[in-house]
Amino acid sequence: MSVLILNIKQLLQVHESNVTIIKGKEMKELSMLENAYIYIDHDTIIEYGKMEDYRTIEADTIIDATGKIVLPSWCDSHTHVVYAGDRTSEFVDRINGLSYEEIANKGGGILNSAKVLQDTSEDDLYNQSIKRVNELIAMGTGAIEIKTGYGLTVDAEMKMLSVIKRIKQESLAVIIPTLLAAHAIPSEFKSKKKDYIKLITEELIPKASELNIAHFIDVFCEEGYFDIKETNTILEAAKSYDLRPKIHVNQFNILGGIALGVKHNALSVDHLEELNEKDIEALKGSDTMPVALPGCSYFLSIPYTPARKLIDAGLPLAIASDYNPGSSPSGNMNFVVSSACVKLKMTPEEAINAATVNGAYAMGISNMYGSITRGKKANLLITKPMNHYSEIPYAFAHNPIEQVIINGQLL
Repeated sequence: MSVLILNIKQLLQVHESNVTIIKGKEMKELSMLENAYIYIDHDTIIEYGKMEDYRTIEADTIIDATGKIVLPSWCDSHTHVVYAGDRTSEFVDRINGLSYEEIANKGGGILNSAKVLQDTSEDDLYNQSIKRVNELIAMGTGAIEIKTGYGLTVDAEMKMLSVIKRIKQESLAVIIPTLLAAHAIPSEFKSKKKDYIKLITEELIPKASELNIAHFIDVFCEEGYFDIKETNTILEAAKSYDLRPKIHVNQFNILGGIALGVKHNALSVDHLEELNEKDIEALKGSDTMPVALPGCSYFLSIPYTPARKLIDAGLPLAIASDYNPGSSPSGNMNFVVSSACVKLKMTPEEAINAATVNGAYAMGISNMYGSITRGKKANLLITKPMNHYSEIPYAFAHNPIEQVIINGQLL
């Protein structure tokens, strides 16, 4: 199938040569063509340019995008979209004054989600999760990282990986699985934490590796969960199975997790609501992508990642949804882009770069996704009519997307 889009008001993220990461001051720049066209054949971007240079191209489908913006689909590099049930009661608890930590200490939080998931069949878990994935695609997300971590037993984690594999096979979106081996301590291991870490390193990681589904490892490095030494032990074990880190760090406390992630060549370090100069220095010169999760800060009323410090230090930054039932129950990347502008003080150009090219980088797929370049995959958004792309984050409660194209297919 071929698709030709004509009369595009603004064609964003256009690059003659491939761009896989955008850093520092360059994040304020957003490559754009006005009054443009783009031609897609099957799943690949073949040609684009200005309408004044357009010569007739035959296509199966022709779209007139007069007054509309076309850009790469969102790349959401941090989600927990495979889960069972919800945690609405905890939402009410927080309104009534309980903190995230207090809810966790009384058996809520991750342990709550784990119990529900363990009691949910694989088919039911798949049906709940694929529905969410399809909703994300409809809102403009074309690439989604999905973590395990709500299993907390070897069998339940294997069930999650199986569901993620099914989603990867069935969904048009790019699905990147991550083994969140160490998300929380199960209640039965509360006084036997070393035994649980041994279970992770000697049973869970090897079994998960045999399935050859996930190629990334994650750990929740945080007080009350896994400290620096424990995180290092798990990452060292994962290294033997070629699992590259993508880790939770600095959500509530600064423990040194960023430097540890850089030491282990982490693809990304995510959250970063708390940050100091040592963390920024650790990231300089590394290949590790900092990832901000503004939806989590919004929902939990915790600090927002200091994006300006990171970008002004010459670093790249990606933004993602952290879609999960407890601390960020929304995967709407349009809202994430808006939140990045409003709360992280990022410009629209920085936010779009963070949600496209840099989001793709944080999943290891920016060689083929995240920008409009000849030969890259055709994952695109067509907005509703608007005057300028800055209206995407400006109108924060409205859906700016009119048409989604994933792998060259109109949805």
